[in-house]
Amino acid sequence: MVIKVFLATSSGSTAIKKKQQDVVAFLEALKVEYAQLDIACNEQNRMWMRQNVPEEKKPSNGIPLPPQIFNEESYCGDYETFFDAKEDNAVYSFLGLAAPPGSKEAMQADEEQHIVENGTHADESNEEGAADDSIGEEFLEETREEVAE
Repeated sequence: MVIKVFLATSSGSTAIKKKQQDVVAFLEALKVEYAQLDIACNEQNRMWMRQNVPEEKKPSNGIPLPPQIFNEESYCGDYETFFDAKEDNAVYSFLGLAAPPGSKEAMQADEEQHIVENGTHADESNEEGAADDSIGEEFLEETREEVAE
């Protein structure tokens, strides 16, 4: 799957340029495969992006501004939703990609799965297990003392 980032290479808006650079730099840092599709110089890219941004995600004037992010044909979001996902350590989910092992997002998903399966946090169950072990050791010691008497 290729992530598509629709952007305007000749935008006069510094805010748009900064947002585009932020998205691209973050994808590069994560080593996510992506394609930059220019809407300023390519009418087909501009029309495809405008037609494929869901109606509920379009601004009141109906024209979505770059950057707009897609996973192949599936709409991921705009800069604001990307930024929110970044803040929540959920960029891979936002992009519709599996988080690589060891990433914060993968560790959070593992923790959530553990809670669903066991009803406790992984670190809580370890602490409870440690407490159970010490109680078991105390019981075993008392039993040994009783047998020895």
